[in-house]
Amino acid sequence: MTVDRMLRLIAGAFVLISVALGYWVSPYFYLFTAFVGLNLFQSALTQWCPMMTFLRMAGFKD
Repeated sequence: MTVDRMLRLIAGAFVLISVALGYWVSPYFYLFTAFVGLNLFQSALTQWCPMMTFLRMAGFKD
């Protein structure tokens, strides 16, 4: 699996989990959803994402 595909998988999972937690546990979990969205927006503008650095160190291919 490539870094890009793994990044999309992780971002999608984080969004779904945080929305579910925001609905069933506490609305404060929606802040995590906003953080993930903000990080995706930032990475689109700067071409740098912290999670991609960790995924490359974990051995995923570009």
